[in-house]
Amino acid sequence: MTSDPEQSVVPEEHAELRRSIDVGLAQVDGKLALLSQRDEQSSKDLDDLSARVAALERTRWPLPALAVLAALGALIVAIWQAVGH
Repeated sequence: MTSDPEQSVVPEEHAELRRSIDVGLAQVDGKLALLSQRDEQSSKDLDDLSARVAALERTRWPLPALAVLAALGALIVAIWQAVGH
């Protein structure tokens, strides 16, 4: 039985390829974990922003009510001027 020099290289190359794949998978896992964390943070930020917008919408004056107040103010001023003051 003779030892072929190419056969001894194959396991070494196989081990090197396996290490490269392991390193690549570790990098992909790290990047996926980072993306997952960013997604959770973005979801939290979006929920906070939605809550703030909802609070602002509850406390704002509706436009028709402002128009009525402006019209009443103009009417009062017009009556006051018509009376002669």
